[in-house]
Amino acid sequence: EGLQNLPARLPGWDNSDMKQMSLEAPMYTGFELRAKRTRKRAFLEQMDRVVPWAELVALIEPYAPKAGPKGGRPPFAVEKLLRIHFLQQWFGLSDPAVEEALYDTPLLASFVGLDLGVDVVPDESTILRFRHLLEQHGLSQRILETVNRILTERGLMLKSGTIVDATLIAAPSSTKNARRERDPEMHQTKKGNQWYFGMKAHVGVDAETGLVHTVVATAANVSDVTQAHRLLHGQETDVFADAGYQGVDKRAENQGKQVAWHVAMRPGKRRALDKRTFLGQVMDALERTKARIRAKGEHPFRVLKCQFGYRKTPYRGLAKNGAQLNVLFALVNLWLVRKALLGATG
Repeated sequence: EGLQNLPARLPGWDNSDMKQMSLEAPMYTGFELRAKRTRKRAFLEQMDRVVPWAELVALIEPYAPKAGPKGGRPPFAVEKLLRIHFLQQWFGLSDPAVEEALYDTPLLASFVGLDLGVDVVPDESTILRFRHLLEQHGLSQRILETVNRILTERGLMLKSGTIVDATLIAAPSSTKNARRERDPEMHQTKKGNQWYFGMKAHVGVDAETGLVHTVVATAANVSDVTQAHRLLHGQETDVFADAGYQGVDKRAENQGKQVAWHVAMRPGKRRALDKRTFLGQVMDALERTKARIRAKGEHPFRVLKCQFGYRKTPYRGLAKNGAQLNVLFALVNLWLVRKALLGATG
């Protein structure tokens, strides 16, 4: 009896209103009792506005597959594949996982610009080939360079000082694979009393803004001080580093560089300072000042590991993981300056 009294058409339901949904227009069906702007939606709305899509698409387009002369299925738009690639970085999704997420999560499909009722969703092989395209042509590093160039033009990145630092990234140590061995390009190292197996991400960070301008990937057992020269862009006058870089100014590769190295004092030596003396107080104050500057170099690592959840290498080999790190730090930079960018764009 209740079913017989239902109206022929539910209030507010009109097929003429069925348009492609967007992030700006919340994806609701009309049956929800309450609507909420979730943190994931807010995050994607912000990143959609701050990522320089046009510049990045123009960078990749010359290398992307083109439609053949005999017709066939046209290739997917570069921007759609780039958006999918960025979703993988933000949410730690593998190629099969991101394909399924596009079907399961309308918000992600909407971010990419896919209408599931009309469009074909790229399969995991297509997503894999796009990642290989970025790796083979060195486009991952150029994505970071393009983002940094845009931020520099907008006055959001200065080049007078650099902070050099590194962080350990774990790699799977399991031998349950086809070769029955761990990744031969990864190694173990000891930090404190704990052993780690994996790689190390070395970064050069702008001392004023805390934005990453250079990324180098090595095995975990490579000493930080040996990579310092690779983290400089050449325009800085001052370089700040922690105590692990002691002796960096004496190394052959750094001779002739017109920079002032500000390396932290070793912890034991600092504890031995006599702070009752004027000299001890001055030296301790100097170390505190250097520490405050170096703290900006930790901010990108916090976003990388806590915001984006990147704590373990997803691929084998340094080349693939190094390429991913360049893309990740480009997105980290955009996240760190999102408020300034959003304020500039209104």
